[in-house]
Amino acid sequence: MSRIAIITARGGSRRIPKKNIREFCGKPIIAYSIEAALNSNCFDEVMVSTDSMEIKDVAEEYGASVPFMRSDETSNDFATTADVIDEVLNEYTKSSLQFEVFACIYPTAPFLTVEKICDAMDIFCESDADALISIVRFGFPPQRGFIISEGSIKYQYPQFERVRSQDLEPIYHDCGQLYICKSDEFKKHHSFIMKNTIPFIMKEEEVQDIDTESDWRIAESKYRAMIQ
Repeated sequence: MSRIAIITARGGSRRIPKKNIREFCGKPIIAYSIEAALNSNCFDEVMVSTDSMEIKDVAEEYGASVPFMRSDETSNDFATTADVIDEVLNEYTKSSLQFEVFACIYPTAPFLTVEKICDAMDIFCESDADALISIVRFGFPPQRGFIISEGSIKYQYPQFERVRSQDLEPIYHDCGQLYICKSDEFKKHHSFIMKNTIPFIMKEEEVQDIDTESDWRIAESKYRAMIQ
């Protein structure tokens, strides 16, 4: 079964300039995703999709392939990850290279280790799933969330006000690290969420959105704690 790891790394980060190649605990943050993918030995190809020559140079320095640059259509603020994956698969097809399975890995995923990639790939391959997504449980039950209406706080879901937290159904969210998918099924649905998408559950302490400077500092603290 042929497999490709696609690391999506656009150059235009506004909130954290040059986020995808910024130094994180000693090396560019994208290097963690590249090295984990390469060292997992799960893939026939590990590539980076980018519109930035600077990111291209860093990616190639750490061993990834950058066989083509992103188009203008997949480099703007409105392009989705699915759009990027479509472009990558189509470009490889033009070169007579097709992969049965791809893994999409984000460039800001230093918590994604070799072991996690291998475990996720084993789970995926041993199942009959069409896709796998890394998810994490919400730290606080969303069913107990508030909204602000005309200056006053109200329960968004008042029916759960008196339900014990332990009796509420756990809710999870995408943790933005790893997606594995059958290429043919992805092309049909243009989505990772299909009828037969299975979870790969991550620990809350090993997940962190990195959108602000505060997020970055928290992520570094969590990463140092993880590797101790």
